[in-house]
Amino acid sequence: MRGSDNIKNGLVPFRAEPIAASAINSTPVLTRRPGVAASTGSDPSSDRRIGLPSKPVGTLYRGHEGMWSWVAHRITGVGIFFFLLVHVLDTALVRVSPEAYNEVIGTYKNPIVGLMEVGLVGAILFHAFNGIRLILVDFWAKGPRNQRKLMIGVGVVWIVLFVPFVIRHLMHVFGGE
Repeated sequence: MRGSDNIKNGLVPFRAEPIAASAINSTPVLTRRPGVAASTGSDPSSDRRIGLPSKPVGTLYRGHEGMWSWVAHRITGVGIFFFLLVHVLDTALVRVSPEAYNEVIGTYKNPIVGLMEVGLVGAILFHAFNGIRLILVDFWAKGPRNQRKLMIGVGVVWIVLFVPFVIRHLMHVFGGE
């Protein structure tokens, strides 16, 4: 697009941030002026902003393993918190009424709770090993450069410990041991 076409289509040079020394020779970002309609020309790129990164398809997040481990760490942390809340409340029943405690614990002995226990152990394992990874990323000088390798290590250790537990636990839940 030529300069006069930009103004005709409502695009004007705009910089939201101060100009850095490395950006002096860069192309300015063009944005549409309020109230000016987009061009309906044959150029498919005429309706888009120029110079902005496009969003990855299928996600709102632009991060890689670091972003997804952050999301998973928060989700597992919230899940573990709610488990601990329920655990403290049902354990407190022992002091109130041992019979009520035994009744509540009896309701936990079913396959659905057994599957929830698998999820709990998976969440605890991931949260623990990802926490160690976060400590290494934050406090080890080479941590940020090795973030991808550390995340792969978390995944490998998680699988090595989680798969045998799942097999043994599900044999217990569904086998009636």
